[in-house]
Amino acid sequence: EVEGPRGKLTRSFKHLNLDFQLVEEGRKLKVDAWFGTRRTMAAIRTAISHVQNLITGVTKGYRYKMRFVYAHFPINASITNNNTAIEIRNFLGEKKVRKVDMLEGVKIIRSEKVKDELVLDGNDVELVSRSAALINQKCHVKNKDIRKFLDGIYVSEKGTVVGDE
Repeated sequence: EVEGPRGKLTRSFKHLNLDFQLVEEGRKLKVDAWFGTRRTMAAIRTAISHVQNLITGVTKGYRYKMRFVYAHFPINASITNNNTAIEIRNFLGEKKVRKVDMLEGVKIIRSEKVKDELVLDGNDVELVSRSAALINQKCHVKNKDIRKFLDGIYVSEKGTVVGDE
């Protein structure tokens, strides 16, 4: 459990055979693996990376920027449900409305500075990146040569909220 100025994130590591201890008045985290095999030694680094992502999330937050790419039919997107959902219209000239709900804790806004750009903000890097992937997958071109039909919504930039301002 990690708590910071942007909120609180929790993650369970019960499935890993590791010991976690806070040392130096809670300033450092010590991760131990007893009689470690290659697999458990790799799990140590993975657990540390996950904890670092949690710390970055509650201190700086994560921001993904996505751009609309289209050749002929301009993609029209409207943000609904109090910045927690997006409706994509006119993708490849289709009449179908594609609706994508953001995962919990992820906010989506239109960029004021750049045309055809979405900004996804959140504390959990996995939820922000999965939300970006859901938007990207909704705009997948089917039954066409994807080398020619490059239309879609793609991630253009990954970073932190605090560092960008």
